[in-house]
Amino acid sequence: MKYYFLLFSLLILALVGNTTSSPTRKTVGIYELTRGEFVVKVTNWGATIVSVILPDSKGKLDDIVLGYDGIGPYINDTTYFGALVGRVANRIANATFTLNGNKYHLYRNNGNNSLHGGHRGFSRVIWTVKEKVDGEFPYITFYYRSFDGEEGFPGDVDVFVTYKIDYDFTLSVLMRAVPRTKPTPINLAQHAYWNLAGSGDVLRHRIRLLADHITPVDAALIPTGAVAPVAGTAFDFRDPAELGPRIRSLPGGFDINYVLSGEADGQGVRRAAAVSDRRSGRVLELWTDQPGLQFYTGNFLKAERGKGGRVYGAHAGLCLETQGFPDAVNHPNFPSQIYEPGQVYKHYMLFKFSFVK
Repeated sequence: MKYYFLLFSLLILALVGNTTSSPTRKTVGIYELTRGEFVVKVTNWGATIVSVILPDSKGKLDDIVLGYDGIGPYINDTTYFGALVGRVANRIANATFTLNGNKYHLYRNNGNNSLHGGHRGFSRVIWTVKEKVDGEFPYITFYYRSFDGEEGFPGDVDVFVTYKIDYDFTLSVLMRAVPRTKPTPINLAQHAYWNLAGSGDVLRHRIRLLADHITPVDAALIPTGAVAPVAGTAFDFRDPAELGPRIRSLPGGFDINYVLSGEADGQGVRRAAAVSDRRSGRVLELWTDQPGLQFYTGNFLKAERGKGGRVYGAHAGLCLETQGFPDAVNHPNFPSQIYEPGQVYKHYMLFKFSFVK
């Protein structure tokens, strides 16, 4: 395995480091997990997936996630390329919620709303490398202690994420969090942008989403509280459909939570989505134990300079963010995301890659 370490100055660490840790210099690194031609690179800055490299149907290797060259650009990134977002992913209306009679005011970083944990969410901190194991099934575990009052959220929370290559061309993501002192909402998400072709846009990707309903949103992308069927709408991907024509029928693209309906196994894990790209022959299947999936088609990307000098525009990648329902803290009819001290939050994702001629 290769390790690429970048040392940040004490000034940078004072600005973005974990304020609960001792005032010592921290190291940010890029770490590789490798099994044959399948290479996953991650960093402890934001517990971020930096790259996923695998062959196409003819053996050509490509990096199929959007991102940057080196760590530096991730520091001020506003796209959340590959990041682990939280304490609460997605949007919280008016950046407020009430819990046990107490009203909490969060950092507003998306108009009047809180997005992906606020200005300094989990994607903008340095995580600790707790364990890294090489070998046949390599994995790495990152840890972060979120402190009481961070971005307005109550209580201390211990957070872990493990990235593991389970089998050939198979990547699992296991997120766990445990509140230590107070009840608090927790809803983590992995925010990788996928492009199975390795370049260009994703308009020719074919998408299947195993969901019968969505949670509709208002103009600010805040859920209304309703749950609506996808049948007869542009949101219906129960049968595979090419993305481009759907986006043309829904100007701007997709950024909405789907209510997953696939049959779960004995562990509560169900198939959530499948994506294929005819040009490369690559296929991605996603499995999860979460009730929702935010399907986002990179609508807000605009001249974002990425890897190898590429410039990412709208629809350069798509996100499949499994999650609890957005703004659940303000919608009692949505599945609760509140966890008591000692109660374990668990979130599992499994990405399976395959190839067709």
